[in-house]
Amino acid sequence: MLAKRIIPCLDIKDGRTVKGVNFVDLRDAGDPVELAEIYSKEGADELVFLDISATEQKRKTLADLVYRVAEKVNIPFTVGGGISSVADVDVLLQNGADKVSINSSAVKNPELINELVAKFGSQCIVVAIDAKQIDGEWIVHLVGGKVPTERKLFEWAKEVEERGAGEILFTSMDNDGTKDGFANEALARLSTELNIPIIASGGAGNMQHFSDTFIEGKADAALAASVFHFKEIGIQELKLELQGNGIPVRV
Repeated sequence: MLAKRIIPCLDIKDGRTVKGVNFVDLRDAGDPVELAEIYSKEGADELVFLDISATEQKRKTLADLVYRVAEKVNIPFTVGGGISSVADVDVLLQNGADKVSINSSAVKNPELINELVAKFGSQCIVVAIDAKQIDGEWIVHLVGGKVPTERKLFEWAKEVEERGAGEILFTSMDNDGTKDGFANEALARLSTELNIPIIASGGAGNMQHFSDTFIEGKADAALAASVFHFKEIGIQELKLELQGNGIPVRV
């Protein structure tokens, strides 16, 4: 079995790391370059950077931030936020990103996935999907979770795979920031129905939640933010705990 990955997530707003609950009530969590360096040294498998308030002006800021992080880390990192073209991806990769994550732009223009995969390869393209349950149905949301769409999670995820994306980053908006655990039922269905890796996001509160999402949720990787940013869980301690539970990780 492939090693499961632990991925700290840095949500970036105005050049700072922030964290909220259910996508709102954001608070400052520190300098992203400093945090990235710490996580790299502590044994994180990858990093994810999401510019949650991306605008044209912040695109330049983000490219500079990516460059500064790339100088400090020796693990892969994925950058997302406001990416809507081949040119956007080019800029980020040239500044040191290993992968990019697209979300709203993919839903609005699904052909973008095909274009990016053709240009950069599947391994470089992550599609992030933010969804929450409405009347028992998982509905995809855009613009940082503010705008509901007509799309349903499992149908959209299948289309994303068919268009060539290398991974899906699934965030349950219902679980985000609650520290009550990941949406393992939905994750298990995604992992069963698709053949590409699924990254679990939203809900990590303790070490058991990570074990649960790898075992019950069948996730390939688990992403978390506040439990790492605010030193509630150490990455090495988490990996040793997972290893003790029979879950393969790189220690």
